[in-house]
Amino acid sequence: MDTRTESLEDRALSGKRPGAVSFRSLLMRLARNPESRLAHALAGVIGQRWRLHGLHRLPLYGLDTATTRRLLAQHFPGAEWLPDLWLDTPEDFVEAIEIDDVVTLLADHRTQADEDNLWLAHAVATACVGADHLWQDMDLPDRSMLSALMHDLFTSLAVRNTQDMKWKKFLYLQLCERADIRVCKSPSCGACSDYVACFGPEE
Repeated sequence: MDTRTESLEDRALSGKRPGAVSFRSLLMRLARNPESRLAHALAGVIGQRWRLHGLHRLPLYGLDTATTRRLLAQHFPGAEWLPDLWLDTPEDFVEAIEIDDVVTLLADHRTQADEDNLWLAHAVATACVGADHLWQDMDLPDRSMLSALMHDLFTSLAVRNTQDMKWKKFLYLQLCERADIRVCKSPSCGACSDYVACFGPEE
């Protein structure tokens, strides 16, 4: 095993409970651009997945080993020297039958047709299987960073969120509208009994 891999694993696991490991922090120490919101988002989602499923597992849904290593080399140089990564299908991915549709929705609205936008699409879709608010499942410091990312990298989609709906609910609403499925209980959001669930504060 490469000594750089050993260093990353040792720093992550030494003296810590498994649940307390912050792979996100370790990735951000390697970040080529630590001020980048994109780097924070990728590190957050990758770190969450590694914490839940282990460092040997592919962290982002739909990205193979070669692509994952390229992402790590681009944004977190040194982290690509990790142990061999293998593709699996964690239970939360199996249950999220709509995850491919989320990737497609975001990819269709990329502000730029580059790998960074596509990688973020996969990261957001991966985080959508989580149980918390999307910004929390992406391990971002606050919701405003997620909103800025959505507007920067998926502009044509983000501008549709005119009422500042919670992002995860907004994305799934877009999927339903694409499939011509009526899911809202009321013809207007203001009159809906679920208004607070969709538009309330995310804490």
